[in-house]
Amino acid sequence: MSLTTPKTHALFERAKQVMPYGVTSNFRYWGDETPVITKGEGAYVWDADGNKFIDYRLAFGPIILGHANKQVNDRIIQSISNGTLFAHTHPLEIEVAERIIRMCPGVEKVRFANSGTEATMHALRIARAHTGREKFIKFEGDYHGFHDYVLFSTATTPLGALGSRRSPISAPNTSGIPAAIRDLCINVVYNDSEGLERIVKDKWQDLAAIIVEPIAGNIGSIMPEKGFLELIRKLCDEHGIVMIMDEVKTGFRIAKGGATEYFGVKGDLMTYAKSIANGYPLAAIGGSEKVMGTIEPGRVAQGGTYCGNGVGTAAAAATLEILETTDALEQINQRGARLMQGIGEVLTEAGIEHSLHGVPGMFSFFLDPQEKIRDYRGVLGANLERGERLAAAMRERGVEYEPDAREPWFFSAAHSDQDVDETLNALNDAVKTIK
Repeated sequence: MSLTTPKTHALFERAKQVMPYGVTSNFRYWGDETPVITKGEGAYVWDADGNKFIDYRLAFGPIILGHANKQVNDRIIQSISNGTLFAHTHPLEIEVAERIIRMCPGVEKVRFANSGTEATMHALRIARAHTGREKFIKFEGDYHGFHDYVLFSTATTPLGALGSRRSPISAPNTSGIPAAIRDLCINVVYNDSEGLERIVKDKWQDLAAIIVEPIAGNIGSIMPEKGFLELIRKLCDEHGIVMIMDEVKTGFRIAKGGATEYFGVKGDLMTYAKSIANGYPLAAIGGSEKVMGTIEPGRVAQGGTYCGNGVGTAAAAATLEILETTDALEQINQRGARLMQGIGEVLTEAGIEHSLHGVPGMFSFFLDPQEKIRDYRGVLGANLERGERLAAAMRERGVEYEPDAREPWFFSAAHSDQDVDETLNALNDAVKTIK
């Protein structure tokens, strides 16, 4: 079985003539089989040849309500008739900030940005200005955006570059990062409480922040072990370090108040982006009044021409209203849990060793794990190539998710019980191709 894609291939050939590798983000490049999508509606996308897919990539997570949601689009159309961008505060910014503060525990003040990368970049600057320190801790496999400071030991780093578990190496993930900033980023193994305590005890005088994905979304939605987030909070309190909860993926997806509500642990700063506006460009930094108050015109910089733009804030106003006042997240949790359970049952029945991770709104599974997976090093011991072959077989059957199991499946309020059934039927058929 194979898809017929002559129009898609022709468009991709055109794309390669005008964009490096035919894409505007490296994560979208699939080699010669790179898709070109022409339409999204609800839980589905269509390529240029009209092939339809149940979509579990959802633009890497932002499409929480489904593609082309009418309520969101109607709010945007209403808003843009009044203009899209001003050199002043506008009412939609105020409305969205008020709703974020109401929904998210620990958020007392909000500033807007345009992407998760911008949000974490500004959060680090705020933390440095607040503490007067420069270094920070992140965790292996965690991804916090495309800016130079955080592109060390993310989910594309080979095992041999990570160093020992006791003294991890911060390995740059790309050429072009200045060598001078490498020592500012200290990597620790995710879920390694003992290692974290040891490093903080040794280096706290230099640490401005500890930044963490509360669920390690870029390594298959590995969950924090009991007490891990609480330990980060405790160490930050003891040593005057700013705790940054990077909720770019988890915010408004795993609970109305994100990971701070789900786990009951508050950061000093939280960053939001993906699910905040159902695919329109908007991000936010929120946190305590004390730390957010570090921002001061002419003294501590945060801003940008498009920050709080009318289109993004209109989309966020509609998206967050739906998430706060309807059962959208309950639907995601109920149907996503059924999908997770069904995937586990199909793989077990097929005799394929696997491990499932995450929560119904964002989860992943790894095939043939060599050990219990609790961190990025464990992920690299799984059979990622076999997982890619399964994903290819699923796409041929009309189900699209990220071929690399390190990127989670995302579930939306538009996915139906029928979509779950069709997905599990496809999986039951596809597993036969990899046995």
